[in-house]
Amino acid sequence: ATTLQVGDQAPAFSLLDQNGERRRLADYQGGWLVLYFYPKDDTPGCTTEACQFRDDVPQFKAMGVSVVGVSLDDVGSHKAFAEKYHLPFPLLADTDAQVAEAYGVVMKLVFWKLAKRQTFVIGPDGKIAKIYREVTPKSHSDRVIADLQALGVSADTAEG
Repeated sequence: ATTLQVGDQAPAFSLLDQNGERRRLADYQGGWLVLYFYPKDDTPGCTTEACQFRDDVPQFKAMGVSVVGVSLDDVGSHKAFAEKYHLPFPLLADTDAQVAEAYGVVMKLVFWKLAKRQTFVIGPDGKIAKIYREVTPKSHSDRVIADLQALGVSADTAEG
């Protein structure tokens, strides 16, 4: 798989979320999107990261930024995870790993595949504005917010 770089066109996706609703990259065109990949529902690091994003959703919303999580877990697993932790954003089921492959985040372990913990910030033009290859679950959401602000995204620009 090719390694995506800042400025590249974000690979398109069309996946079901935890409610069985189809979500596409095109749905977010014209706005900012934080697309975060994570290994597994309801594991310690993934739960910490998801809950940090959950707690910061009001800040993201005020800035006009959507947050979407992706893992290779199925819709049922995502539904249970989202309900257990009251996650107010879509979790996409990339069960065949095609989207994870397109973003270059597939990690192969002996008998199974997981998505690496990596995040892509996609601008309103559909291009990748920021990539996080190393993610610390506890502070990641704060870092993304700070970097979005550095990119000029703020509550002021969201009202436009």
